[in-house]
Amino acid sequence: MTMSSPPPRAKHLKTAYRLVVNNFLAAVAVSVVAAVVVVVVVLRADQLRPGELLARLSAARHVHLFIAAFVPSALATLRLVRRPRSVYLVDYACFRPQPSYRLPFATFAEHCRLTPHIDDDSFRFLTRMLERSGLGDRTYLPHGSVYLPQRTGMEEARDEAEMVVFTAVGDLLARTGIRPEAIDVVVTNCSAFNPTPSFADMVVNRFKLRGDVRALHLSGMGCSAGLIAVEVARNLLQEAAAPRGAHALVVSTETTSFSHYTGTSRAMLLPSALFRMGGAAVLLSTLRSTTSRFRLTHIVRTITAAADKAYRCAFHEEDDEGNLGVNLSKDIVSVAGETLKANIATIGSRVLPASEKLLFALSLLARKVAGSRSRKVIKLHVPDFRTAFEHFCIHAGGRAVIDAVQSSLGLADEDVEASRMTLHRFGNTSSSSVWYELAYVEAKGRMRRGDRVWMIGFGSGFKCNSVAWECISPARDADGPWADSINHYPVAITTTKMC
Repeated sequence: MTMSSPPPRAKHLKTAYRLVVNNFLAAVAVSVVAAVVVVVVVLRADQLRPGELLARLSAARHVHLFIAAFVPSALATLRLVRRPRSVYLVDYACFRPQPSYRLPFATFAEHCRLTPHIDDDSFRFLTRMLERSGLGDRTYLPHGSVYLPQRTGMEEARDEAEMVVFTAVGDLLARTGIRPEAIDVVVTNCSAFNPTPSFADMVVNRFKLRGDVRALHLSGMGCSAGLIAVEVARNLLQEAAAPRGAHALVVSTETTSFSHYTGTSRAMLLPSALFRMGGAAVLLSTLRSTTSRFRLTHIVRTITAAADKAYRCAFHEEDDEGNLGVNLSKDIVSVAGETLKANIATIGSRVLPASEKLLFALSLLARKVAGSRSRKVIKLHVPDFRTAFEHFCIHAGGRAVIDAVQSSLGLADEDVEASRMTLHRFGNTSSSSVWYELAYVEAKGRMRRGDRVWMIGFGSGFKCNSVAWECISPARDADGPWADSINHYPVAITTTKMC
């Protein structure tokens, strides 16, 4: 979907409208306060003689000065005490596998053809889905996935998890220079693979964190778990018991080795064509320092699991033959759209400027006044979220998901470029995909101080979660996972025919 640019005159009118409306309340407030002060002074001057007015002003001067100094100070102190601690993103690191883990289309097709449980219909379905998926030829899977038969046991899954998590965390610690013993909170997430001890324990053991570190793991939360982990870490950092300047480590990944499906159900074969190996580590803190990169501004979570259709649209279960896999319902795109609408209604009320809120309210009022017959003529105003955010990181769950979000939000192709290119380069890396997208924006040198970023994640349940950031300091060396490929992007997304 490509949005045409508005004519210059319309663009100037829109800019003037936003400037007036967004600053209207401030202008009115200042005018009212000034008018009240003038009226009070005039009335007092009329009732008193000049000598009496000066005498009263002199007598009350000390009281007025005390009130003028004490009241604002008290209010400011109360506000600071009651306000939650701000949380900052110190830095983040994304896992980039070695070239030996690359899975070209031809290798994928050959492996599918030779796999005993995949019949001709399943083979055609898988290759057709991969052609249309938006994935490129350089995504990654662990070595065990291309063995015949596939090696997808506990040992292989643990090896993959340790490789991804330890590499990402190690890179993050090296980038930030923080010592492991300075970490106060660890929050990890992985949906399908949940070993004992947990991922959080795995990190504590490998990096020898303190004995009093607060460690927990999130499972079964789907691809939006990474943003939920950010909220959990934020809440722990903002607790009164947490020391000021505490650090939280958030690790998001999905282990592909343990979720291989060996049946022929098309709804359960689809994840095999989309999901790839990846992960990210993020360091948060309540201390703003010279190394802080972003400030966390908003978190909005929406869940529609009360509805059966939403609850079952991504379901881990056995097929008719007893083969375990994730069943992706045909309703998943429509459910995601409905959940997104509920989520953006909440976050929109927090981040959109008054000009967009007013246009939406007027269009809603016009539709109600016009009645049901005229609703098709009067369109409900779609808020322009580009007035609230400069960058969008939409979960790279698949080509259809990105298309649906772009259409719902009225975004231009360049607004979803990071999502499409991440899907092409790394595939669906589940909960870590939004961090690869943020890395893409920074690797392209598009991030500026003060820019606002909107991360949108979708996951089983069904859930839609949003996290908003404000850039404090753009990265100087932000290539990260894109170091070997950023110069080749963006690329045109085309379908690829496979033999």
